Amino acid sequence: MAAVFLLLAFASPAAARYTANWTSLDARPLPSWYDEAKVGIFVHWGVFSVPGFGSEWFWWHWQGQQPPDPKCVSYMSKNYPPGFSYPDFAPQFHAQFFNPEEWADIFKASGAKYVVLTSKHHEGFTNWGSPYSWNWNSVDNGPKRDLVEDLGDAVRNRSLHYGLYNSLYEWFNPLYLEDKKNGFKTQQFVMQKLLPELYNIVVRYRPEVIWSDGDWEAPDTYWNSTQFLAWLYNDSPVKDTVVTNDRWGQGTACKHGGFYNCQDKYTPGQLPKHKWEKCTSVDTLSWGYRRNMKFKELMDLPAIIDDLVSTVALGGNYLLNVGPTADGTIPSVFEERLRGLGAWLETNGEAIYATKPWRVQMENGTVPVWYTSKGATVYAIVTAKPPTTILKLLIPQTSATTKVTLLGRPSPLPWAPVYPNAGLSVLLPELPFTPGQAWTLKLDNVQ
Repeated sequence: MAAVFLLLAFASPAAARYTANWTSLDARPLPSWYDEAKVGIFVHWGVFSVPGFGSEWFWWHWQGQQPPDPKCVSYMSKNYPPGFSYPDFAPQFHAQFFNPEEWADIFKASGAKYVVLTSKHHEGFTNWGSPYSWNWNSVDNGPKRDLVEDLGDAVRNRSLHYGLYNSLYEWFNPLYLEDKKNGFKTQQFVMQKLLPELYNIVVRYRPEVIWSDGDWEAPDTYWNSTQFLAWLYNDSPVKDTVVTNDRWGQGTACKHGGFYNCQDKYTPGQLPKHKWEKCTSVDTLSWGYRRNMKFKELMDLPAIIDDLVSTVALGGNYLLNVGPTADGTIPSVFEERLRGLGAWLETNGEAIYATKPWRVQMENGTVPVWYTSKGATVYAIVTAKPPTTILKLLIPQTSATTKVTLLGRPSPLPWAPVYPNAGLSVLLPELPFTPGQAWTLKLDNVQ
């Protein structure tokens, strides 16, 4: 009998179940793969890619907000016949050049470890054959194929984690508008549309990230968020590996959920206490594809790498977005950015993947230096070319066994202490060309 009780005692932590309240759900440890991954690719793709004008919010700016955006109104009146409606764009969402294998190759080459696709944006169009979205989905309309499944298979075949973005609300869904009119005291939309679709994508596609959005108009009690998350963490097919963000109702951002997004392009000034993620877009003005985007409106590679490095040094993950075209291609300029990022990570990834924030995250001397760490090793990532061949790092505490190397160059670099047992002056070699304009010093046996 004692042996049985001992067995139960050891089994009980693994069998612990989460209850449908934030205290319980917030106590769930984040699966380790996510923090180790550091780098992800975000993909905003949908009917909004067809007009390709303004942003993925085009429908709302044209016919939702009051007064409408005059640029969107003018764009439609000049280019489309009277009476043309937004749903009329869906048949033009052909995705005829969509090759998920090519996309997955690009994402793998970027150095990313996970990919998050919009399964459904605020327009309500689902990128899979949702049984709850009749004729407003990618199998019945437009591409006539399951985009979620096709990309997921290709991504996983390259050992990348696969996640799905899902908008809780839908701008013009009649069930949602009725609930909204009722002050969110009714839940027709939640029970008949939202939750059935969420369960559907989890069971069918087993995403390891549920990236929630579109939550801000109603409290989490309207969305039934805690009940869904309790099922997700306790009983779903991905209960042991799935991670979620913090957009589950008014007031939950930066407060509840798995990792925190807080807000789009969130940049904390200091080390946050909770795991977080920065989502940002190569196109600085839109998440979805814009046909009229200009080169100067895009992040260049040094800006992307600087953003990535500062994010990881402060304990965050970096989710970089690209917007494919309606015909299913990733614009060449986006591909160039992603492959450039991957080339930099091929040399410097040791200082990014599976690292932890160091005791000091940044030192601003003659050039900015960001620190990360892995066990007893500290990495000093220099995000601008030093003006001289001597680089001073004042923060690390050195010893007689301290060793300094430049990632990508095996031989140790000569160094001298700046103060007794503190700081070091490193004699740099001629720094190799890198389009990212960032180099990493590996510091062994420092504190």
